[in-house]
Amino acid sequence: MKDYGVFDIIGPVMIGPSSSHTAGAARIGRIARDILGTDFNRVVFYLHGSFAKTYKGHGTDKALVAGVLGMGPSDENLRNSFEIASAQGIAYEFIEADLGYQHPNTVKIVFKSKDKKDSYIIGSSIGGGNVLITNINGNIVEFSGDYPTLLIKYHDKKGMISKITSIIANNDINIATMKVSREDNIATMVVETDSVIENKIISEIGESEDIIYIKGINPIVR
Repeated sequence: MKDYGVFDIIGPVMIGPSSSHTAGAARIGRIARDILGTDFNRVVFYLHGSFAKTYKGHGTDKALVAGVLGMGPSDENLRNSFEIASAQGIAYEFIEADLGYQHPNTVKIVFKSKDKKDSYIIGSSIGGGNVLITNINGNIVEFSGDYPTLLIKYHDKKGMISKITSIIANNDINIATMKVSREDNIATMVVETDSVIENKIISEIGESEDIIYIKGINPIVR
């Protein structure tokens, strides 16, 4: 039997009519910004399933834009996200799409800029304001954003997992979950921890010449 938390029962503190279509959408947008960065001038939202059919009526569109602007679900400016994006010179577009075998409330968010290659994430709003991120730039992942999270991409060599986890442990950080996937000798690791990960830990792990990418994400207040 699933262990239910308070947000599963009463939902998050939020602006908007629906925890799944508004609060969850804002969280996915915010996580996308935290992962992919702020160097973008256009965002394309590919809306799947229920998101595609009801996004205007439930405020999903405004919530997604608010999220990529850095707002959380309870930010009062969420309802004005279109105007704020325009004032900041950020263009946005919503496209109904079939993203395959995905949760009905799923979106692919593509960040575009003049000087960088497009980047994207795929995330689902799974109820009660809870979300699940499942893809980052083609890398299959699975994390909720409820815990401090490390995303690490590295050359798959013997001892790398031990090296990374030792640095985390030596800094008195407990690992809650860890998942590793591999493709073409490149590994992607997602580590959720019980404590906020400081920049010095990220820097220490990133010193290895085998680390391709590392990013720390702190939970979003709901």
